[in-house]
Amino acid sequence: MFSPPSAFVWIALGALSVVAHLGLVFHGLVPNLVSRPLHMALILPWVFIAPATTRAGLAVGTVITALGLGGCLWVALNHVSLSNQYGFLENGFQIAMAVVLLAIVIEGARRMIGWPLPLVALTTLAYGLFGQYIPGEFGHAGTPLASFLGTLTITEGGIWSSLTGVSVGVVSVFVIFGAVLNAGEAGQGFMNAASAAAGRLSGGAAKVSVLSSALFGSISGSASANVASTGAITLPAMTRLGYPRRIAGAVEAVASSGGQIMPPLMGAGAFVMVELTGVPYTEIVLAALLPAILYFFTVWVGIDAFASRHPLRGLPADDQPSKRDVIVTSLFFLVPFSVLLGAMFVLGYTPQYSAALAVLLAFVALFFDGHRGFAPRQGLTRVAGAMVACGRQIAMIAAIILCASIVIGVLGITGLGVKLTSAIIAGSGGEVWPTLLLTALACLILGMEVPTTAAYVICVSVAGPALTGLGIEPLQAHLFVFWFALLSTITPPVCGAVFIAAGMVGENWLKVAMAAMALGVGLYVIPLGMIANPALIDIADRPLMALLVGVQMAIGLTGVSFGLISRWRLPARAAALVGGGLVIFAPVLI
Repeated sequence: MFSPPSAFVWIALGALSVVAHLGLVFHGLVPNLVSRPLHMALILPWVFIAPATTRAGLAVGTVITALGLGGCLWVALNHVSLSNQYGFLENGFQIAMAVVLLAIVIEGARRMIGWPLPLVALTTLAYGLFGQYIPGEFGHAGTPLASFLGTLTITEGGIWSSLTGVSVGVVSVFVIFGAVLNAGEAGQGFMNAASAAAGRLSGGAAKVSVLSSALFGSISGSASANVASTGAITLPAMTRLGYPRRIAGAVEAVASSGGQIMPPLMGAGAFVMVELTGVPYTEIVLAALLPAILYFFTVWVGIDAFASRHPLRGLPADDQPSKRDVIVTSLFFLVPFSVLLGAMFVLGYTPQYSAALAVLLAFVALFFDGHRGFAPRQGLTRVAGAMVACGRQIAMIAAIILCASIVIGVLGITGLGVKLTSAIIAGSGGEVWPTLLLTALACLILGMEVPTTAAYVICVSVAGPALTGLGIEPLQAHLFVFWFALLSTITPPVCGAVFIAAGMVGENWLKVAMAAMALGVGLYVIPLGMIANPALIDIADRPLMALLVGVQMAIGLTGVSFGLISRWRLPARAAALVGGGLVIFAPVLI
């Protein structure tokens, strides 16, 4: 009979992962070829053993985990001598270890997120190995096998790249922060604060979904996790009040998708952007803040437009939390968030060190109950749950980033990225807006098959240089690509957030998707607005101008939303739609 590892084993492995990643932050200087293989070693049991449902699956997963641990430890223990080889593998054993590591990274990503990203990685590997036989400009000169595999596995140019370093040093710490907060009463605090702020308004149940998703998504950074968590509360509330199911599902899908563009976490995108642009994290967060607020504002306005068609009632008084509950539960997220932001923006600590301090405080909060006060036994249960959640979530993101690092490594070794960039510029005639539209289409297509962060990394590696070469500022280009990589969460035919919300609410997914695209129109328009009016993301240096542009875009987005959704007559809707679009893309009018 199949017997999976006990819960205690996973709690212990999760605790080991948490202690190791926090230890790397507090300890400081650890060689990259030690910390990054350690990161991969810690996720292997979660990727290959935890999902096993049969004895055979457990045995295969254990063997793969053992091989992966051996490879990671080999790199870490021999990091000095390996770094002196300058990316050239010296013998058959080293080549075999390189092949094992690459195969395990690709198989790990396949097990965590399916085939699309691993297929991209396999295709790029095949190009690196055999591209010299491709005629014309898309071929390459060829790289010796020992050098090609070595660059990907024993240097910082492949699976141990700076992108993996971001996963180790920053993303994992923020994932721990989010998981620990969610293990306590912070999630209920988000819901209570949202209910108190918007519950009584027209469309109140939907607006609670918007606010709670903005708050929860700012730490979860996952559209799917956001739908599953906040949707479990908001969707039954909306349907109970008579909201059409397609609208209820659309509201939750669109609101939850915004978590990936809402600072501070942005689905790990903010930290990856730091590495790829060289722009400080605090500047990226400030640049992303106004567009994210505009996104949720547009959803809010869209709910009002739907309310002109349907009687979208507010929450009844019985469903409203008491003032005491709002205040007490809000403290569970306000206090850790205050420590995080204060450490970063007031004391000037690094994001990862600030998050580590907030994590320690969040752990303390797990031992307190909003009604009973200090509750040590409940706290231990919450800590155990947090450890398991941390292990799983770190493994998910690390598996994605490690696999994406293979793609980026091959692009750098072969020069394929430069060739694709040149092709994009040539195909658009060297004009900015055609290049933007080609890039947006590429992001949408790739985002349908791979997670947002991976789609962003791959697209920006290819299209980013094309955009900056045409005069667009690097941060503009990166935010543009990141937003459009998110389109697939609500855009058919593959729209993950819509599928989950439609399933939870019991509605046809295509009806939900159509409503979601209208409600989430800001996701399509705001990135283009960032290009037309770059002051929108320049709040750090030109705060007044950024706010003026934000107000102008809010007016335009209101017109577009009512033009798409409201029950006005067709001429009035067309006028609102066209007028709103002109306001969004016009030079600053205010």
